[in-house]
Amino acid sequence: MTTNITKSSLFLLISIFTIVISTTTLASDPDILSDFTSPENQSSVDANYFTYTAMRGIFQKPLDKCTTTKATKAEFPVLNGQGVSLAVLQFPPGSVNPPHYHSRATGLFLLLEGVLEVGFVDTKDVLYTQRLKAGDIFVFPKGLQHYQYNFDHKRKAVGVAALGGASPGTVTLPSSIFSSGISDLVLAKSFKTDVKTIKKIKIASKQS
Repeated sequence: MTTNITKSSLFLLISIFTIVISTTTLASDPDILSDFTSPENQSSVDANYFTYTAMRGIFQKPLDKCTTTKATKAEFPVLNGQGVSLAVLQFPPGSVNPPHYHSRATGLFLLLEGVLEVGFVDTKDVLYTQRLKAGDIFVFPKGLQHYQYNFDHKRKAVGVAALGGASPGTVTLPSSIFSSGISDLVLAKSFKTDVKTIKKIKIASKQS
């Protein structure tokens, strides 16, 4: 079933990109001395170079967990130097996008469908949370831990994140901590628990 996007949601999405593109000079991407970057060893490009089609049909795919479809410099090379990228997030009922942060980009999140709980923690360990409805926008400041959770266990939710950098530097905390190679003993002491518990968490995180 396709996602219904209202005219007001489309207007908000356009507004997001206007804001992001207008603040390109504040983004972490390096300035380029041309209109855009071209592929290596290629003197000319056509409109196909500026077109990204990998998101076609993503709303028809069955999902059993939160799924992020990205258009960053890695997937869409023309974004190099443009100071912007995009991600479409789909949340089956009851799913969560676990705590993570973007080291090189601010995020503007627009909820297109459903309801969603979002939140971030600042450098003073203050938690800011909000429950969004379709059409709402929420800002995730650059470098701060944040999450999204579909608390509705019957309906899906769909959102779009515009990021102020072509390579936002996404770090997902559960995997970066428990799959990083840090010793179980160090993790146990850090989380004030025991090694047995850490091992259980590692097994569960691999299965999720």
